[in-house]
Amino acid sequence: METLVKLIDKKLDEYINVNYPKTIFEAMKYTLSLKGKRLRPVMCLETVRMLEGDINTAIPSACAIEMLHVQSLIHDDLPCMDNDDFRRGKPSNHKVFGEAAAVLAGDALLTYAPQTIIEQSVNLSSEQLIKIIHEYTKAAGVYGLIGGQIADIESEKHHFERDKSDTLSYIHIHKTAVLFRLAVKIGCVIANAPDETVLELDDFALKFGLAFQIYDDIMDEISTFEEMGKTIGKDKVADKLTYTSLYGLDNAKKKCLELIRECHDIIDKYGSKVFEEILGIVENKLEARTNC
Repeated sequence: METLVKLIDKKLDEYINVNYPKTIFEAMKYTLSLKGKRLRPVMCLETVRMLEGDINTAIPSACAIEMLHVQSLIHDDLPCMDNDDFRRGKPSNHKVFGEAAAVLAGDALLTYAPQTIIEQSVNLSSEQLIKIIHEYTKAAGVYGLIGGQIADIESEKHHFERDKSDTLSYIHIHKTAVLFRLAVKIGCVIANAPDETVLELDDFALKFGLAFQIYDDIMDEISTFEEMGKTIGKDKVADKLTYTSLYGLDNAKKKCLELIRECHDIIDKYGSKVFEEILGIVENKLEARTNC
């Protein structure tokens, strides 16, 4: 996993060169270069490798997924959204460059990502590129991140078109799980995986995405700024709809570990040490902090 992270970091730096107007490129690279786990691009590359494809053909798409993820973080931190001053232990983008530049940096990453896929990809057919761009735009748009974000914002105002349980599930699927699913789906497209494999790995990514968000909700209550790199306890203060607020901390811990075990059941047959390591990031830390 460490090797893949280093490769992704190197390519992200190569793909975005600081040009004129300098501010926008610096704002794009600022949050993109902050130290992170790179889980989503790693999952894309590992899916390709696991299915005996060439990971070199997947690097532009993997980096594009991280650009989309970082775009969502920049916009999520804005005062009009979650209003957080820190991201990955550093000042949020809008605290460094101002709100206008942060909005534009997010927009720039959103559009630069598919440009990177189209311009940098090699040895992919036109059909594969169309499928990849289609999956990207669905995940980025109203049926993905945007839909999840607006539902999240409205839930904070206690405006619910559905009951709280359905609303929470929608938010988790469309705001968090969507990018893990995108990573695996694009990996399957690049590796020319059969339909049954695509469905199986999509189910894995969905379950992991839900577990990851529940884990994040738990950590917001029991962790520290130093550990998470962002403001802790904001969800509870804001009376935000989370898994822990709806079902309680103990039930959240149990559900998270249950989902991780289901992920193991799906992925174990593929023999991927990288995916086992990714599952362990959530599993080991949660078990170490709980009695589950």
